[in-house]
Amino acid sequence: MHKAFFLLIVIFFINTCGFAQVKQTENEEQMWLGYFNQTRFSKRWGMWTDVALRTKENFITNFSQSFIRPGLTYYLTDDVKLTLGYTYALHFPGDNHKNVTMPEHRPWQQIQWHTKYPKVKLMQWFRMEERFRRKIKNDDELADGYNFNWRMRYNILAQFPLGKKRFAPKTFSFVTANEVFVNFGKRIVYNYFDQNRFFAGFHYHVNKHDNLQFGYMNVFQQQAAGNKYRNIHTVRLFYFHNLDLRGKN
Repeated sequence: MHKAFFLLIVIFFINTCGFAQVKQTENEEQMWLGYFNQTRFSKRWGMWTDVALRTKENFITNFSQSFIRPGLTYYLTDDVKLTLGYTYALHFPGDNHKNVTMPEHRPWQQIQWHTKYPKVKLMQWFRMEERFRRKIKNDDELADGYNFNWRMRYNILAQFPLGKKRFAPKTFSFVTANEVFVNFGKRIVYNYFDQNRFFAGFHYHVNKHDNLQFGYMNVFQQQAAGNKYRNIHTVRLFYFHNLDLRGKN
């Protein structure tokens, strides 16, 4: 347990504080909303679905990105699973495309595993993504074709129960997590390190199927030019809905 928590802290400081001396850093504020569903149909098969909306500045009308991410899951064991999925993302008008929304197609492959201890739950996954982002002609117009690159992600999350009824319905847990992103491909020249996301917050166990997670996340992202960074202060609110339908088959 202590090793897992220490690893999270070390990863956070290496990937964020290590870049704190970079002068060309822009600070932003965002809000991330997400719904996540994992449904298990049988001993081996299940489904992954998540949808997300990210807003910035005034948080209400100024959208940043939206995602829909379905996937097919194969259970190696109850705690280890493989998922093959697809993401459709919309990147709303931003710095390099001020008046046009850029679509992205993103196939992905993932292995996820859970480790449970009396006083902590760990969740980890590796995800490989193939990113096809629509080319931008100018601020007002998309171009033909797509830019492509690979991206690898590693996510580790630790959940610590608060109170004697550990992880029971109607109880809270403290959550800390870190996710590292690495780019590679022909078009990647300067920003092999893509971004780091560090999260700290709380997990409310509504019932055995539903959980609400809320807290603060710091996103530190390197831009394509390599000498510019974004430091994004994020309020994150996620809802998790997990179903096991094996008893109904």
